[in-house]
Amino acid sequence: MSLDSLTTSVDEAVSGFFEPIATWLGEVVFYAVPVAGTDLPLIVAWLVVAGLVFTAWFGLIQVRKFKLAIDVVRGKYDEKGSAGEVNHFQALTAAVSGTVGLGNIAGVAVAVSIGGPGATFWMILCGLLGMATKFVEVTLGVKYREVHADGTVSGGPMHYLPKGLAERFGKNGKTLGKVLAVLASAMVLFFGLFGGNLFQVNQSYAQLVSVTGGEDGAMGSSAGALFFGILVAALVGIVLLGGIRSIANVTSRLVPAMAGIYIVACLVVILVNVTAVPDAVGTIIEGAFNPEGVAGGVLGALIIGFKRAAFSNEAGLGSAPIAHSAVKTKHPASEGLVALLEPFIDTVVICTMTALTIVIANPASWADARAGEDIGGVTITSDAFETVLPWFPYILTVAVLLFALSTVLTWGYYGLKAWTYLFGRSRASELAYKVVYTVFAVAGSLLTLQTLIDLADAVLFTLAVINIIGLYLLAPVVKRELNSFLEFVRARNAGELSEDDDQESVKTTV
Repeated sequence: MSLDSLTTSVDEAVSGFFEPIATWLGEVVFYAVPVAGTDLPLIVAWLVVAGLVFTAWFGLIQVRKFKLAIDVVRGKYDEKGSAGEVNHFQALTAAVSGTVGLGNIAGVAVAVSIGGPGATFWMILCGLLGMATKFVEVTLGVKYREVHADGTVSGGPMHYLPKGLAERFGKNGKTLGKVLAVLASAMVLFFGLFGGNLFQVNQSYAQLVSVTGGEDGAMGSSAGALFFGILVAALVGIVLLGGIRSIANVTSRLVPAMAGIYIVACLVVILVNVTAVPDAVGTIIEGAFNPEGVAGGVLGALIIGFKRAAFSNEAGLGSAPIAHSAVKTKHPASEGLVALLEPFIDTVVICTMTALTIVIANPASWADARAGEDIGGVTITSDAFETVLPWFPYILTVAVLLFALSTVLTWGYYGLKAWTYLFGRSRASELAYKVVYTVFAVAGSLLTLQTLIDLADAVLFTLAVINIIGLYLLAPVVKRELNSFLEFVRARNAGELSEDDDQESVKTTV
């Protein structure tokens, strides 16, 4: 049996077994209600309402404390002797690398095709609201993290849900928290293997094939797929062995580089068509409020924009706190402020740049997609760049590969923390996970397993339901932590504290 026929058989067998499960869970998690001619997924409303609530609860913190967040990233309020493994900038880039990916390239193109240019406006608004949610969940992640005897750190919803609920509600909260922690770990692990790993490798391989001659090209054969999968697996395995420090060292270089390449390319297209910018901005604003817009008018554009942003920046899903928890700090809210920059970078900057580039370039494929033709999002984005940069598909391929690799690395770390919560932190346990994860990277270039990827999406957004309930219940804890950090900032700025002061002891657990 050839490798192609073997992988086809595996795809069919897996799909046949899991398709009923994926269909059922997808219908539950992404249940949508008709609103003004379009469908509103309730999970999107759940995420957006959380952003609104936390924005109000913390007094528009994403605007008021934006500059302070930048100062924290720059290291202005670092404290000597803080527990943790990475600095604020490295924690931010590690978390951003898990959210900035193909959705920023392909997903945005689909959004402005279905929802029209106006979807961009609502996408930006949802990204701004998500900043507040991210602040809350990451503050809790650092507050209730575990600093192990060897100096490594574990954090995330599997830690702050049981600890925080036990602290606030006693025995009953502890019991509920433990159940939720196990569920959260299982969901993060499942998505990490299929959504954060296999899907990313699969899509990046598909883009590589498309620019190397298609299925008849150098990388189009099953041997080429296997080579690509092994190469990615080897890179991921090497980095994963070094833990979060190694991942942060890679992402702190990779994320700025890949974002820089992509944004510069966007700016080239925008500057070449600079005279079209005012009209493009006007089109976006008009489309956001034009009742004659695509997919149900104002609400259609709003829903599509919110959906794209919510799926892109992962605010409220509970994934980012895992990476941010490894930061060196004594004040949990300091990293919460750093984390609110994440949706800004991912959605407000990168997603918006993609949308603006497509609207300004106005490629023929975008018009065809808006007319109802089935055209891939990557194709639309690539065509937009190609109007100015004919060789850009090759640069886009590099960007896709970098985006995918960074996402695979970060989700590898997320999955590891979920695995060790479920199966223990022994060396054998961690090694077993790393072997499994690298094997999935190889499989990603050979298998589509679309049913399992759909199931993974549904599982991850199920986690959002659990996570946000916990965020509501623990919001008063976040308020106290924020006030504590702001008092520290005031004292430091007034010269009442030096970098060597504030020597709070850090609890260490095994």
